[in-house]
Amino acid sequence: MAHLSSISAAIFTDLAVAYASNTGGVATATAFPTDSTGLQALFVTTTSNNKYFRVLNVREFPAFGQQPNIVNVPVFGQKQSQSVGGQSDAPTMEVTINYVASDWVKGTTASTWTTGDLTVRGSELANMVGDGIKRVWRIALMAAAPVATSSASLNAYDSIATGLGANSNQNTQFFFHGKLESMQITPSLTDATTATLSFSMQSDLYGAFTTP
Repeated sequence: MAHLSSISAAIFTDLAVAYASNTGGVATATAFPTDSTGLQALFVTTTSNNKYFRVLNVREFPAFGQQPNIVNVPVFGQKQSQSVGGQSDAPTMEVTINYVASDWVKGTTASTWTTGDLTVRGSELANMVGDGIKRVWRIALMAAAPVATSSASLNAYDSIATGLGANSNQNTQFFFHGKLESMQITPSLTDATTATLSFSMQSDLYGAFTTP
């Protein structure tokens, strides 16, 4: 479907990371496209090499988009400073999740992957924390849960017409190349235990794209 075209809460926004199964989780040079076709192709379960993980139990997303690079410069003899273009800081992003320990058990990197297989997801995500490897991440904004059109468990979140494109409430997708730098857990007495995932973005934010 087309981009979100109505005013509504994007309560089914989803975070996912591309995973190249033939390289032990490390994306190859060809896995870092900057166009919508190449980026979306990484998030399709039916391809032979490229798969993806969804980060489950996301609690809060931060604001994201183009970073400002405006610098205010004071000028003698003028009541107001001038605004000039400067160099923006390298963007970072922090995502809060409801921490489920079984989803973040550090383990051995899987050498194989089958369509819809979630058994290694927890170990792979835990291994990504602080490993210094740049990967392709996707943020998909949706006002309703995607509708599965196949028996594959991840198909509804694929960046194809039969995946996110089948969502009757449309979808808007953003991509970035980045590293999962850290995860900090916050214990709680009255609510779910939460954790903060910190990403360093190694590229511009690509999007908004949509899956037709």
